Amino acid sequence: MNRILPIIRKEFIHILRDRRALMIAFLTPVIQMIILGYAATTDVRNVPLAIFDQDRTRQSRTLIDAFVQSGQFTVYAYVKSERELAALIDSGQARAGLVVPPEYGRAVIAGRNADVMFILDGSDPSVASSALASARLIGASLATRVREETLARRGATIATMPGAPQVRERVWYNPDMDSAVFMVPGLIGLVLQFQATLLTASAVVRERERGTIEQLIVTPIRPYELMVGKILPYAVVELLVVGEVLLVGTLWFGVPIRGSLVLLVAIACLFLVSTLALGLLISTIARTQFEAFQLSFLTLLPSVFISGFIYPIDAMPTLLQLISKVIPLTYFLVVVRGIIIKGVGVEALLPQILALAAFGIVLLTVASLRFQKRLD
Repeated sequence: MNRILPIIRKEFIHILRDRRALMIAFLTPVIQMIILGYAATTDVRNVPLAIFDQDRTRQSRTLIDAFVQSGQFTVYAYVKSERELAALIDSGQARAGLVVPPEYGRAVIAGRNADVMFILDGSDPSVASSALASARLIGASLATRVREETLARRGATIATMPGAPQVRERVWYNPDMDSAVFMVPGLIGLVLQFQATLLTASAVVRERERGTIEQLIVTPIRPYELMVGKILPYAVVELLVVGEVLLVGTLWFGVPIRGSLVLLVAIACLFLVSTLALGLLISTIARTQFEAFQLSFLTLLPSVFISGFIYPIDAMPTLLQLISKVIPLTYFLVVVRGIIIKGVGVEALLPQILALAAFGIVLLTVASLRFQKRLD
């Protein structure tokens, strides 16, 4: 113990002196608990619903109210055509659609069966299965209520049961609701986020620890040139990783690529600029590689849990939904799933493309400004 106690004392001194690492060590579990406590939920609420109401009667409004009052759906938009409804579901702005036929109200009043089309985005099986079950329950409940009202209006002597609304379901993109179809494309974004950030987070810190930063200081290279020079090699490596993950997903898991592979790679390059620049920004803040790793892990937590990779963003509290909008992975997941699962093009993904480009420019600029060509 006489020899062990001095070592223990020495290590405690090192720990207490490194206040930044100590703060990160105590802060990370709190952030983990908060994020997981609110984001890690299997409840499906506020599913964005696009409505094409061709009837516009009291009966159709009653049908729509039944969906909204269930708490599972929220009206995203009223559309004027099925093409507009399909465009909203393709872009991911709406997760489901409700098509009410023109003669719905008359059929309900007359006691005839009235078919209503419920279209569901099946790309996320967890959301789709819950939304589908809710739609069926809403349809059955509404049909029972309409039958009871019709019987009461006509009198109890009617032997045959009158007609009622019938909700017909149609699942798009992933009719079998195979979880691999949803998870494998998302893993592309997660792998890129994880590897690219960690690879570049220790870039400048490693130069400082090894003493090679002095060689960079005496060169005429500018900060943004250094940042770009450090990003490009890692970008090439990560693009090869994209190809590797796509091959495994297609050949091993049987996930088909329905959209343009060229478009996917092009947008992946935009996403890589954001993640690599984030890693470089971390490397300009951290003093040691251990600090760089801790800060990288701290940024990866929200990317995994509140980006929509596992849990639906619509079911999260408003604050976490707002935070998800400043996470590049949130937008790239929409892109990669939209291209691979839905086969959509640039038109449907333009907001995500612009957001990723803005993230890349801002993060790369901040990382360049933070880099100082001096020893400190």
